[in-house]
Amino acid sequence: MNDVKELSPLEKMIQHQIVDRGITDQHVIEAIRTVPRECFFSREERKMAFRDQASPIGHGQTISQPYMVALMTQRLEISPEHRLLEVGTGSGYQTAILSKLAAEVFSVERVKPLLDQAWERLMDLDCRNVHFRFGDGSLGWREAAPFDRILFTAGAPQVPQRMLLEQLIDGGIAILPIGPEDQQVLVRVTRHGDDLDRQDICACRFVKLIGEHGWSAPTE
Repeated sequence: MNDVKELSPLEKMIQHQIVDRGITDQHVIEAIRTVPRECFFSREERKMAFRDQASPIGHGQTISQPYMVALMTQRLEISPEHRLLEVGTGSGYQTAILSKLAAEVFSVERVKPLLDQAWERLMDLDCRNVHFRFGDGSLGWREAAPFDRILFTAGAPQVPQRMLLEQLIDGGIAILPIGPEDQQVLVRVTRHGDDLDRQDICACRFVKLIGEHGWSAPTE
């Protein structure tokens, strides 16, 4: 085996931040390996790409730390035929990871400059199975529903039950952070008919989900 010192920054990130912390899904690991994380940072900030932390991307938003991206993706249990809704495109990094695993990804973002930048990045990376929408992601994407999987990349005050029951297939899985800004919990929600089964995963901290089923937009 190669000495750890000889590994690239990407491989060090995968080994120490992802594999060593219990991520075992090889499809998820390979997706992370094939998406160049540094491309989702400005040239001036690319040195931060492989750090074990969330990083700001402007407009009060962040790109999640690599481990959290891997954890959320693994817990979604994505199959190649799945259609997936992502609430919060952000930088587009998580979107690109999902596009490597699912048949189609539908991603909604409320900050237009971030959406435009993410679209350009994913087109450059030839991620052609992603559909983008500008708007309130907390409302989902009714015209494209139902979805096999739903991922929220921003923290909601509570589980958006009506939206999940309307847009998640029976047996489908949603992963989302919920709770107040400083006390969020990452949860997995599985739909069983008219019931939503919740399983807590871990403590976390995400930016707030702004929208009808999230938090109110901050006043100027």
